[in-house]
Amino acid sequence: MIVALTPEQAEAEIDQLSDLLIDAVDSGASVGFLPPLLRPAAHAYWRSVITAMREGSRVLLAAMDGGVLNGSVQLQLEMRANGNHRAEAMKLFVHRRARRRGLAKGLMAAVESTARTRGRTLLLMDTRKGGEAHRMCESLGYVRFGEVPGYARSADGQLHTTVFFSKQLA
Repeated sequence: MIVALTPEQAEAEIDQLSDLLIDAVDSGASVGFLPPLLRPAAHAYWRSVITAMREGSRVLLAAMDGGVLNGSVQLQLEMRANGNHRAEAMKLFVHRRARRRGLAKGLMAAVESTARTRGRTLLLMDTRKGGEAHRMCESLGYVRFGEVPGYARSADGQLHTTVFFSKQLA
């Protein structure tokens, strides 16, 4: 089941959220962190997300299975007047124990629906070129509008190209 967490629920689940982030980083996800990601840094990250949720600029969706957090995605809402029609899908995580079950696509469907209900007609997303998320974005109808070589660094020091996508929401 995919649910939108309140800031209070996110605080209550901060250990599971941190485990999810650490698992993503340890498995090589390009999400802004390098391994080893320690729990205090993971907690600090989620506290910053919770602050953004309280400010109304971020929505956190979580894939829950009987109290176990298996995945999440965030919706960053543009708050300025000239951009309040757009949002960014970001930090899509699925725990290794729950992969290959369609959770990533389910989370993306939920983030698109959430964006629509908040009046957003344009959704942006970026990901490492050539990875599973890249292929998923294309399969979900996202349109590539650019790429930046050497945008993100992996744990081995290699620089990777990031691809930027957009999708018009009906």
